Amino acid sequence: MLLDAAESQLVLVDYQPRLMPAIAGGPALLANAVRLANIARLMVVPAWGTEQNPARLGESLPEIRALCDDTLAKTSFSAVHQGLLERLRPVASASAAPRGGNARSLPKQLRQPEAPPRNSVVIAGCEAHVCLLQTALELQDEEFDVWVVTDACGSRTERNRDAAFDRLAAAGAELVSTEMVAFEWMRSCEHAQFKAVQALIK
Repeated sequence: MLLDAAESQLVLVDYQPRLMPAIAGGPALLANAVRLANIARLMVVPAWGTEQNPARLGESLPEIRALCDDTLAKTSFSAVHQGLLERLRPVASASAAPRGGNARSLPKQLRQPEAPPRNSVVIAGCEAHVCLLQTALELQDEEFDVWVVTDACGSRTERNRDAAFDRLAAAGAELVSTEMVAFEWMRSCEHAQFKAVQALIK
């Protein structure tokens, strides 16, 4: 199964200023996360950021925050039930529903069109064995297909990071790289964004 840009969303977990200096290989994985977010923007893939306890760890790094459609603060290690699920699966016509009714009771011309579902979640972030792992596993519980971008994930130790990858793979998540995501989203060198994506990868 290949990734499809039209069915994908990107989640960037906890790239925060007081956390990143402690992450093994932090500068390289941050560069890949920024690259991934830029590619998502070119491919019109929604991107969401999370921040663990930003009062203590700081807001997401500005280069990440600027590329996200929205960023949510959380105190739970998993972001799924602290606002992420609502962003990944919005109720398109809820704002148009009359009080005490539902959107389906509106005249057809007044209903907001429902967006097709984007059930493939491409996820990267820190720490791989804590917030990323718990978010990814709960996304699977919510019946999303989860794709973990290994070269944009990190922990304070490589052992913890690798243990997270082992557990995620055993649970059925797909382990991919930034370039794998990029080329699967495009599918062809004839894609309109091929040159722009290629420039980001080189």
